Amino acid sequence: QVQLVESGGGSVQAGGSLRLSCAASRYTFNCMGWFRQAPGKEREGVAAIYTGGGTTYYADSVKGRFTISQDNAKNTVYLQMKSLKPEDTALYYCAGRVGGCTYGGYWNSALEFEYWGQGTQVTVSS
Repeated sequence: QVQLVESGGGSVQAGGSLRLSCAASRYTFNCMGWFRQAPGKEREGVAAIYTGGGTTYYADSVKGRFTISQDNAKNTVYLQMKSLKPEDTALYYCAGRVGGCTYGGYWNSALEFEYWGQGTQVTVSS
């Protein structure tokens, strides 16, 4: 059974940093992404990485602050988050898709990702 397991969430003050991890088991995806969903808001794409070549994609709201990376040996993807803001508060999900990040659509289209983790909470206080 394919599984995505996130870790690394928590509470931090504005300006702080957190690193999220997502370990994939039983499958190596061509594209791995991070999404987030705040209460009352739609799920939005935060970042994605094409695991075959390392191409990365970011939402405008996190560019320059978040970095997505991978460790192929561990089949793990990371999201390093710096200069966190209260508006970054959300439940963060890791997701994997069989196709490339932009195959058939936009990299931040949640519908294109077939597998999802359970989510990890990130709370940023002002």
